[in-house]
Amino acid sequence: MDLVVRSADRAASSMPGVRSRHCFSFGDHYDPDNTHHGILLACNAEQVAAGTGFDTHPHRAVEIVTWVLSGSLVHQDSEGHAGLVHPGLAQRMSAGTGVLHSERNDRAVEGADVRFVQMWVLPDEPGGAPSYEQRDVSSELATGTLIPVASGDPDQDAAVRIGNRGATLFAARLAPGGTVDLPDAPFGHLYLADGAAEIEGPGLLSDGDSLRTAGDGRRVTAGPDGAELLFWRMLTRLGG
Repeated sequence: MDLVVRSADRAASSMPGVRSRHCFSFGDHYDPDNTHHGILLACNAEQVAAGTGFDTHPHRAVEIVTWVLSGSLVHQDSEGHAGLVHPGLAQRMSAGTGVLHSERNDRAVEGADVRFVQMWVLPDEPGGAPSYEQRDVSSELATGTLIPVASGDPDQDAAVRIGNRGATLFAARLAPGGTVDLPDAPFGHLYLADGAAEIEGPGLLSDGDSLRTAGDGRRVTAGPDGAELLFWRMLTRLGG
């Protein structure tokens, strides 16, 4: 059964220079009836002011995918990986046995906020060394089609690989009136990252709205200003 979660109904949190909205329980916000969907643990919309961000903090046993909408984000971690993440770049960090990392607004773009979406799934195996990968997919996004951004499915090509065989993240950047067909998924999570779109069945979704699905895919048609969307196809769910 479909479930639409409106942007205004998401939990919010903040710290100096950072505003966050959460699709699921996260941090100090805990709702026992809203901890995940499928195997997706977190889908956080972040807005970070210039010169601020998330200082060095730990992670372990989680696959983290970051998708920047505007501005640029500086990543650094304790394994020596560093990257400048910008719109059109697929980025993932596998925390493995443990890693420290920071994410901060690129100070070279003074005065401009960075907006990004960060998503977490659990790995199939909790061990392994931490790793990092990023790849530019701007040319693929420009086609206006649904592209595989991150996947652990051995039968699915994707820009970057994650350590969960049952999860694939797709993205699309649609021109006004553009359409894509979401794939069938035992568990699906559609997040409207920007703009607005008409979804076959549930109707209109706007910036920050999400849709949780189970089963058949459906057609998405962008509104008059276009749309950017993120869709997780998940073959399993936590605990089953």
